Amino acid sequence: MANNNVSGSKSLFEILFPYVRYIFKRLVSIIPVLIIMSVAIFILINLMPGDPILAMLDPEKTKAMTPEERALYIENMRKFLGYDKGPVERYFLWMGDTFRGEFGYSIKYNKPVNEFIGTYIKRSFRINIWGFLLAFLISIPVGITAAVKKNSFFDKTVTVLTIVGISLPSFFLALLLIMVFVIFMQILPFSGMSDPRGILPDWHYIILPVTVVVLTSLVGLIRYVRSAMIEILKSDYIRTARAKGLSEKVVIYRHAFQNALIPVVTLIGLYIPGLFGGSIVVEKIFAYPGMGLLMNYAYGFKDRAVLQTVLLFFGLLTLLGNIFIDVGYMVVDPRIREGKV
Repeated sequence: MANNNVSGSKSLFEILFPYVRYIFKRLVSIIPVLIIMSVAIFILINLMPGDPILAMLDPEKTKAMTPEERALYIENMRKFLGYDKGPVERYFLWMGDTFRGEFGYSIKYNKPVNEFIGTYIKRSFRINIWGFLLAFLISIPVGITAAVKKNSFFDKTVTVLTIVGISLPSFFLALLLIMVFVIFMQILPFSGMSDPRGILPDWHYIILPVTVVVLTSLVGLIRYVRSAMIEILKSDYIRTARAKGLSEKVVIYRHAFQNALIPVVTLIGLYIPGLFGGSIVVEKIFAYPGMGLLMNYAYGFKDRAVLQTVLLFFGLLTLLGNIFIDVGYMVVDPRIREGKV
């Protein structure tokens, strides 16, 4: 009997292999989509009005030049940045460089994009990941409690607050927090990411941006968890579980919540690219030097290399979010994992 149990149990490799194989297949499948996306990004960026070479010229530096020297300087810069080549050749050169981890030359920062893009990604990850994790940890118990206590005072309060939260854009919440905690209470810094005086710790500077991310993510997650739980609690198998005498905690968290996670996984996957897209506004308001602020500066300076890199990053996040949704379905639903759905 013991031998049968041992032989029937699965090893860690057997458990994880279907997930690894599926993730690998999905990663391979997104390569054509990523190539099509890169073509669209390249075309759109290169249709932008204005000459990037003229935009990067320093008037003080070129003022003393003769017209011939200025023309030669512009021609050399055009060759250096690859703008003397045709669009098709430039696209393939850009993609080749991208696969090697080289993302072009920034005309604003006057250095290769790969030398600084990682720093901006880490900064955006810091506020967005913390914000989303906090929102997820808060929304699960609040959404479940609101569903279990449907039509109670708590449920009605949560419903009203989520409706109000959805109605308020992120920039309004940011300005409201600035007015309360920066202007009136004067307990938090307004912008930046570090204190030049060295008095305030760095984490003070991410409190307000993270709070905005938490509040904007929280309302949607709570509504999804609540709605999914209400539907699941009406199911026949939940009534059967209760009829068998299982405790309410077991019924809710072991049976109901696991099935309610499916739509929540969908929302989380959609939130992954949306968080960084939404941080463009948040980072601009708080002058936080992340991907959002970098994209704002790049657009203002017509910095095409940076714009192409940032947009490709957002596109890759969207594709990875879709993979996360599919893998999440496999984890929470055994039918999908076993290929029965």
